[in-house]
Parts: sequence; structure tokens; C-alpha cells
Amino acid sequence: MYTIFENSSYEIVIKNSRFICCLFEINSKDDVNNIINDVKTKYKDATHYCYAYVIGGYQKSSDDGEPGGTAGMPILNVLISNKLNNVIAIVVRYFGGTLLGAGGLVRAYSKSVSDTIKRNKLVKLINGINFDIYFDYNKSKEIDYILKDEIILIKEYNNQVHYNINSTEEVLDKLKDKVISYNVNNYIYIKDSHC
Repeated sequence: MYTIFENSSYEIVIKNSRFICCLFEINSKDDVNNIINDVKTKYKDATHYCYAYVIGGYQKSSDDGEPGGTAGMPILNVLISNKLNNVIAIVVRYFGGTLLGAGGLVRAYSKSVSDTIKRNKLVKLINGINFDIYFDYNKSKEIDYILKDEIILIKEYNNQVHYNINSTEEVLDKLKDKVISYNVNNYIYIKDSHC
């Protein structure tokens, strides 16, 4: 399973219609509406904003007014065939005056996403966890050293130090005897740092 290296966009033109595919990495379904609204703001005069996304085991697609099955599903199929996860693809279409027909739309939306993915570097995803740790201040240097290459989402300094982290179970195992308490929140996919 893979995700994209960075958010990107790429435009193709087919029979005077512009298809602009925008790829974004997403970390939760909560990200989706904000991203779609941002794309609609940026490309406010477009005819359609068709999209698909895959996150964890969840998939969703939308034809946004195109004939049923001609946009959203082809976009989703390209994401799946490239083994992408934690990714949304939004294809913005500016209608060029020529009808493409159902087959033409499927090919155009599929090509738009495929071409954009080809221009992006893919990063392997591995199984990970999101967890919290709590520890005394005098352990900060040692714990920061263990976490030097990890994704620390939250750092709070109260009576104890609290970190919220996306990492692997192996990293948590290294921390267990150094922290006062820990809590595993959920299982996630994270980018493989060895790629």
C-alpha cells in the first residue's frame, strides 16, 4: 500500500475540456470536505468537481453531476489499481463544448488521475499506531532522542510531559519502561521512513 509523496495537480485537455486532477494526502475522513471546498474555491468557475478517496478500509466516490459511473468510479479504480491509501483525487472539469460520451468521460477521468499519479513519487505505507505517552520532565532528553525521527503531533508540558505520536509498535516498546503511562488510541497507516 502506498500514498503520495506530496500534494500535486496536473492538467490535461481533451476535446477542449480541461481536466485538472488534484491529489491530496488525507489522514481522516474529516479532511475531505475542507479539501473539496478549497478546490471549489480555487477553481470556482468549473463545471464539475468529481472525486474519489481511499482511507483505511473506506472508499467513496462522486460523479458530481456527470453521468452515473463515468467519473467517480473511474477515479476510484485508478487509486485502487495503484494501491493508494490515505489519498483523495479531485478532478476539476471545465466543459469545452464537445460531449465526450460515457466511454470518453471514463477514459478522460481515468487518464487525468493516472497522469497525475505518474508525476508524483509514491511512498510505502506501513502499519502504525497513534498513542499518547506521559512522563516526567527529567526523562525528556532520553525520550526525545528515541523519538527524533518520529511524528510527534502534540507536545504538552503540565505536571508531566504529554506527547501524542504516530509511530510503530516497536517504538512504543522502546518507550514503555521510560514513561509513566501510555495509551494506544488507534491503529493507522504511516509513511515508511526507509523509502
